[in-house]
Amino acid sequence: MHPLTPLEVHVKKLLRLLAAPFLVAAVIVTALSVPASADTAETDAEIAAQWQTAWDTYKFTDVTPPRPGSGRSRVNTSITVKINAPIKNVFAAYSNINNHIGRAAFLKRVVTHDTYFDCGLRYNDFTAIEDIPFEGTVVSLKTHAQQRIDRDDFSYETDTWSEPNVVTHQKIVFKKVAGGKTEVTERLTFDADATLIDFVVENGVASHQQTQSALKQAIESGQL
Repeated sequence: MHPLTPLEVHVKKLLRLLAAPFLVAAVIVTALSVPASADTAETDAEIAAQWQTAWDTYKFTDVTPPRPGSGRSRVNTSITVKINAPIKNVFAAYSNINNHIGRAAFLKRVVTHDTYFDCGLRYNDFTAIEDIPFEGTVVSLKTHAQQRIDRDDFSYETDTWSEPNVVTHQKIVFKKVAGGKTEVTERLTFDADATLIDFVVENGVASHQQTQSALKQAIESGQL
């Protein structure tokens, strides 16, 4: 395993300082690569250009495992929650990324770049904007993503990319269970530098669990 770079050392320092189990590690490490105040004015067109650069450069929908010797690692895991509501209601609310605002850790805004249909799937190309307090300021972070919704199958997939080259592949499936409830399972794949993968997985899973709990509460209360 290669020695830690200065960026990676700073990432680990930040993680210890924040001690926030619900932070997505991919979001945290972005702060060290592109520090910027949350009030820095960026147009949606500029953010769309950044999304396109990430798409062209990193091809983050490619699910090929990291090559041996590349210095990158992959971890697969899953989390499940049961929601006391019909599957159609749960699927519609859960798959709408805008409903994650205020429920996912630090998510403040979603910039949708394109929405279209292809082969029965609804595609959403978007960037998630998170504002994270850090050392007396607010760091505005971006995670670029593509979501593909299969309404007939009650499932959707989302691939994301953020600095420094942290990729996630997600498949969320919805199933009717006894009592009129819906079981939601998130199958999560994390790709990152081998020196960061443990942090990415630990914080990424915790963040998804927090979002699951918040969506469950909102759906069951009738808020969504």
